[in-house]
Amino acid sequence: MGARRSGNYESSIWDDDYVQSLTSPYTAKEYVEQAEKLRRPVKMIIDEMEDLLDQLELIDNLQRLDISNHFQDRIEKILDSIYRTVECDDKHKERDLFMEEDGNFMECLADDVKGILSLYEASFLSLEGETILDLAKDFSTRHLSQRLEQITEPSLADQVRHALELPLHWRVQKLEAKWFIGIYESSFDANLILLELAKLDFNIVQAKYQDEIKQMSRWYKETGLPEKLRFARHRLAECFLWALGFTPEPHFGYARKILTKIAVLITIMDDIYDVYGTLDELEVFTQTIERWDINALDRLPEYMRICFLALFNCANEMAYDVLRDQDFNIISNLRKLWAELSRAYYLEATWYHSGYFPSTEEYLNTAWVSISGPVLLFHAYFCITNPINKGELQSLEKYPGIIHWPSMVLRLTDDLGTTSGEIRKGDVPKSIQCYMHETGCSEEDARKIALCMYQFGDGFGIPHHETKKNLVSLMLSPFLCHKSWNTATDFTSRHGSTHKAPDFRHPSLKFCCQ
Repeated sequence: MGARRSGNYESSIWDDDYVQSLTSPYTAKEYVEQAEKLRRPVKMIIDEMEDLLDQLELIDNLQRLDISNHFQDRIEKILDSIYRTVECDDKHKERDLFMEEDGNFMECLADDVKGILSLYEASFLSLEGETILDLAKDFSTRHLSQRLEQITEPSLADQVRHALELPLHWRVQKLEAKWFIGIYESSFDANLILLELAKLDFNIVQAKYQDEIKQMSRWYKETGLPEKLRFARHRLAECFLWALGFTPEPHFGYARKILTKIAVLITIMDDIYDVYGTLDELEVFTQTIERWDINALDRLPEYMRICFLALFNCANEMAYDVLRDQDFNIISNLRKLWAELSRAYYLEATWYHSGYFPSTEEYLNTAWVSISGPVLLFHAYFCITNPINKGELQSLEKYPGIIHWPSMVLRLTDDLGTTSGEIRKGDVPKSIQCYMHETGCSEEDARKIALCMYQFGDGFGIPHHETKKNLVSLMLSPFLCHKSWNTATDFTSRHGSTHKAPDFRHPSLKFCCQ
């Protein structure tokens, strides 16, 4: 057998010794108690605010500061009330978006930069065929771009610049919250109670994330995968970032644990199929996964045995957890998912080894599976759904749009960020190359999207730049918080327990947190 190919991957900067050294004081009970004290006056502000637009702005800030989960019942009550008010009030029905007779937006709307920014963000929630929102996207993008350099308020200019780079709904929730806390703090109308709660809550959750990644690092070291499979990318921290993006909520720790493990195994399998394995070995490996046959390990080379055992144990561990907690056996579902993924990997490997150039359609019909979207989404479903609904599961197994389209977006985004590097190391043509080959267009014309992990290139395979910054921001860098403010006592002593909530936007009514 000839020399094996190598991806020449950079080593991980997050080794186990370093991960285990992470510490945070925010696991202490005193910080949890302080957060609870801070939540009390926020509840008072929410309950006593009456103006509809003020309510919406407050809810938006709570969501972007990532503390809305603490007030979900109050937020739902307000939104329901607003919906019923608007439905019954003809005055609100007449307040449309001021479209002209030709279907275009009135240019005078562009004077309200903050409003146009909201319209821009809303336009990315459109469904196919919603032409008004498509027009809104074009209109708002054009005017925000034109007016960016004219905006005199620094925090608003930063928000516009940030939104034009990537809209809110395409960003990782926790990273966005970290960024927005900084922007909110610099705003002249920032409410210091919300700000202090957001910082403290972020730090408490960050401490939880640190504990989780320590557990994952110990697991990874115990598997022997980093030591024994040195040809592969070892990206535990980056996989944890993926899992955190899927399920950032603090109470979904189990889901992050499982999804991190799954992402680690997917990464190693991807490197086996794309780079290291011979076609003969890959055929046997695929058959072993399809049969889920631990007795057939003697047919595999050692590195494949190690990978399959880790996969086998991880799947069985999760199946056991679900069986124990819900009396529902999902092992056949997991086996099917891994077998389908391995078949997609193997087909792409045969394309590469034979020099075959698939059409764009042919490539995408396989690549939306090989990007591992179905595997990740189904594991997320099994992790957070209790009880698992048999009818729901059967419907999902037909790969409806909620499975297919996120997987397709992930594939196209991955291709845009990683194509150049993967082609150099030796990989099947990606969507960009297939489209260029099929249509004769330039590479520039074939590129149209970029999202968080691949926004600045391959942030997974080459993780020393933006991905490193993101992980450091989420895992290592807490906010400076005040420790000695008795919030509930301070608030009621200043305003009285039944006093009307102050206008939280007015700078003269900011609260001192010292």
